[in-house]
Amino acid sequence: MNARDNSSMSKTRVVVVDDSALVRSLLTEIINRQPDMQCVGAASDPFVAREMIRTLNPDVITLDIEMPRMDGIDFLSKLMRLRPMPVVMVSTLTERGAEVTLRALELGAVDFVAKPKIGVADGLRLLAQDITDKVRIASKAHLRRLQVTPPAGDDGPAAKPVAPIANLGRLSTEKIIFIGASTGGTEATKEVLTHLPPDSPAVVITQHMPPGFTKSYAARLDGLCKIRVAEARDGERVLPGHAYIAPGGFHLSIERSGANYIARVQDGDPVNRHKPSVEVLFKSAARVVGPNALAMMLTGMGADGAKAMKEMRDAGSYNYVQDEATCVVFGMPREAIAAGAAHEVLPLAQIAPKLIERLRSTAGMSLNRV
Repeated sequence: MNARDNSSMSKTRVVVVDDSALVRSLLTEIINRQPDMQCVGAASDPFVAREMIRTLNPDVITLDIEMPRMDGIDFLSKLMRLRPMPVVMVSTLTERGAEVTLRALELGAVDFVAKPKIGVADGLRLLAQDITDKVRIASKAHLRRLQVTPPAGDDGPAAKPVAPIANLGRLSTEKIIFIGASTGGTEATKEVLTHLPPDSPAVVITQHMPPGFTKSYAARLDGLCKIRVAEARDGERVLPGHAYIAPGGFHLSIERSGANYIARVQDGDPVNRHKPSVEVLFKSAARVVGPNALAMMLTGMGADGAKAMKEMRDAGSYNYVQDEATCVVFGMPREAIAAGAAHEVLPLAQIAPKLIERLRSTAGMSLNRV
């Protein structure tokens, strides 16, 4: 093998799929500027892409959603069934774009980049670091499809039902569940929430997502879960049986107001390069909720929230961390474990049942003391 072959093998090989010649050119240029990656092909539609994937065997593909002849979702569905590989979706910042992107993540896309509707050239150049970071993450992501239990109402093999928590009373009002997640987290969070009973304690979630996508994500979850799910609104009371998702582009934290907990949604500088940041949410949980908090760190790249999760543990919280085998990316969970924040490290499918078991036993202890 010659030197050129060796050098190309050390780089992440990317195929760009987009019907816009301008976008193909820009993405090719952005990728080829990186010393550790190479655009080995650019396809104008999925049929051309299929042949390129077969002959070039790339490590990652970037895939546009709206294309002629076959849209990106149909192509992704076939690809993940027949030849699973890391995919970063390139979607448009529209409501429909958000809904279709969430479907792509369900089908197995690792992550997405939201391109602006106007000023595409300048917009993509500004997103260059985001695009290349996500290609890097995708090249190392775990692609195995998780065998998760279907939520109630899904067709398919009957799942063992999760028994509801009965008569939690005051405990349900006092306890709050906190979730932090990033890459792969939209599906991981869905797996947890769809198994929570309607009288679950309140759930407060920071999922790294850009503005314009969290509203559609919350609406999608609301239609699947027994609890109500919505974007958090500043100043609203945090109630049992509800989940609150940090809006893209804003930090979410918890404050106490008399006997109640309220959501605080605020602008501010990115923390750990993220807005919303898990660190911000978990720090508020440690400070305000203390031993009444339960926390989960799910799949995601980087270290956002790890130190604050340790602060939660020190303040009396009980913490669950997703294990490496079921993470798309094991960055945030690994850092939480390294920080000494985890009480239990579990496969994703076991986190909700273990949480419910703990709540039920805590409720029993609480009632026995009365």
